[in-house]
Amino acid sequence: MIRQRLNGALEVIKPIGWLVLGLGLGALLVAVFAQWRELAVLGTGCLVLMVLALPFLLGRTSVSVDLRLQPERVAAGESVAAGVLVVNRASSRLVPTTLEVPVGSAVHRYGISSLAPGATHEESFTIRTERRGVIAVGPAMTRRGDPVGIFSRDVVWTPVREVLVRPHLVPLESLGAGLLRDLEGVSTDAVSQSDLAFHALREYVPGDDLRHIHWRSSAKVMAASGESALLVRQYLDTRRSHATIVVDDRLDSWSDPEDFETAMAVAASIAVRAVLDEFDVSFVCGTHASSGSDGHLALDAVCRADFGDRGLVESGRQASMLAPDTSLAFFVAGSESPFTDLLRSSAAFPPEVRRFGIVVDPEGNSRVTETGGLPVLHLAAKEDLGGLLRWSVR
Repeated sequence: MIRQRLNGALEVIKPIGWLVLGLGLGALLVAVFAQWRELAVLGTGCLVLMVLALPFLLGRTSVSVDLRLQPERVAAGESVAAGVLVVNRASSRLVPTTLEVPVGSAVHRYGISSLAPGATHEESFTIRTERRGVIAVGPAMTRRGDPVGIFSRDVVWTPVREVLVRPHLVPLESLGAGLLRDLEGVSTDAVSQSDLAFHALREYVPGDDLRHIHWRSSAKVMAASGESALLVRQYLDTRRSHATIVVDDRLDSWSDPEDFETAMAVAASIAVRAVLDEFDVSFVCGTHASSGSDGHLALDAVCRADFGDRGLVESGRQASMLAPDTSLAFFVAGSESPFTDLLRSSAAFPPEVRRFGIVVDPEGNSRVTETGGLPVLHLAAKEDLGGLLRWSVR
């Protein structure tokens, strides 16, 4: 407890304060031994300055701060309307203070004048986005101290909020059904012995599961015909597709960092199209991964993705464990990625999974090739993605 209070007391002394304190004590020490009056005056002046700065710390700041962001998810180039609302919760007037709100690498500073009890102060600002990524906003904090900056009592009032900036999307047509696996989804025309969607009744044949016998209908048939007959339930498969997108995170796989941004736009576009097709979606790029039916999860992971050292092969293996029910898989690589990495990454999934490689190569021509049983979309521009997928997914 004593150590915590001591640490709290020391935190109010800012770097300028330590400099003034060190200069004052050093000057006084030299003045004592050297009998240098000018240094004694300098040292005394420094210590007096610190004493005069102390009263600015008196009193407590009791406010509530509401940090508002609208919206919190935007496409690159769009703006976010932000604002902070400060309410004085104390029973006395608020001493003028400074409010700081970090936004990315910048800091917004606002002077808060003296507020009566219950009074409010509101500031609005705009956050402009340029590139895909995550912009940290906050924490909002109040700083109360002297004008010189010797002392400052900083109080944090809000947690760090995030603005998720998504890449520009490319409109795509339906990806198709892929391999249907999940037992909760849309009905198909495939007849099944056991599922969720009831279809019809048929006569029992040896080997049918006795649990599927419809006893009431069987009794009616036997009563009407006088013959022994059993009827069993027939079902339709109800299944859901799952799309998985894997992106190479190694810097040396991309001839230009902008190609990696193109890959992120490709991944986001496929994820959005898959969600519209009622697919589950998984995304893996290095240490950033997500999986589920909520498209925001995949797009948020796309916003956070960055260069790393995991590589396409290891990411593909992680994706196969993250989404074992994958029916449609895309492997996105740069022009410098070895083609063997595409093959090894796709080999992590079972043969029945439909797999596609996508190579971002602005210097080449957009085309579709097939090597080792893997269709590869060579993408010169992200706008060509729709045409290449239309040709290859069918």
